[in-house]
Amino acid sequence: MDAVSSLLREALVVVSALSFPVLITATVVGTLVAIFQAATQIQEQTLAALPKIFAVLMIITLFGPAGMMMCAHLFTDALSQIQTLVST
Repeated sequence: MDAVSSLLREALVVVSALSFPVLITATVVGTLVAIFQAATQIQEQTLAALPKIFAVLMIITLFGPAGMMMCAHLFTDALSQIQTLVST
């Protein structure tokens, strides 16, 4: 049971590490765009969506290789622990 909880804990860490940069970037860019829209009274929907899309794509491009390495490491850990996971 310890191997299962260890693997689940590692999976949660990987998911958090992959999602937090994207979520934080989208939140910050969305807040800045909302402040800009409130200050200028421009209520254009594409102005709200496009900067967030570009910022998220940039973060995914920058952190994508590191995220894939983390996922590959988690996968190899899961494969190496299959015997322990199945026997418990």
